[in-house]
Amino acid sequence: MATQARTGTVIISTVLVTLVAIAALGYWALVSGVLPANADARPGGLERWAAHTSLDATISSAVRSLHDSLPTTDSVLVAGVRLYGANCAVCHGTSDGKPSTIAIGLYQHAPQFAKHDVSDDPVEETYWKITHGIRLTGMPSYTRTLSETQRWAIAKFLRHQDSLPPVALAEWKALPSAAIDNGNGPTAPEAR
Repeated sequence: MATQARTGTVIISTVLVTLVAIAALGYWALVSGVLPANADARPGGLERWAAHTSLDATISSAVRSLHDSLPTTDSVLVAGVRLYGANCAVCHGTSDGKPSTIAIGLYQHAPQFAKHDVSDDPVEETYWKITHGIRLTGMPSYTRTLSETQRWAIAKFLRHQDSLPPVALAEWKALPSAAIDNGNGPTAPEAR
């Protein structure tokens, strides 16, 4: 009986010492600068896994209560394109697919929707991302700057980006490029 109690105590002690050592090592890595915080460094696998897992779980839970409140009409889609142009194009690009200098410098890199659209995502998921933003990325929350209807219009445009009716497609194609182009592709403006 005493041997079993000692074995249990040893196991518990070993587990506790191991957890304390892992926590201490993690704390040391944070405060010593071993873990990069700069936007131009590639994050580690654990960081990527944690961020994606958390985001997927949050969205999966949050979108259950959302319901698309706008009809899919030309006027809603055109409004969505215009709002996208004013609020989203600087990071996510326009129909030419060229990233802006801001988009090039972002980490996480913002998807360029002309090349990597989100038309296969549920409109509620896109609405949630526009509304709440995504932590630890450059994606801001638009809760305080765009109305609910405006956020739904952008989400609706993005959901139907691959099958826009002619009037909305013309509006999408007419958005000016977000890239600064000197003939050699997107570049930063020259310093003065």
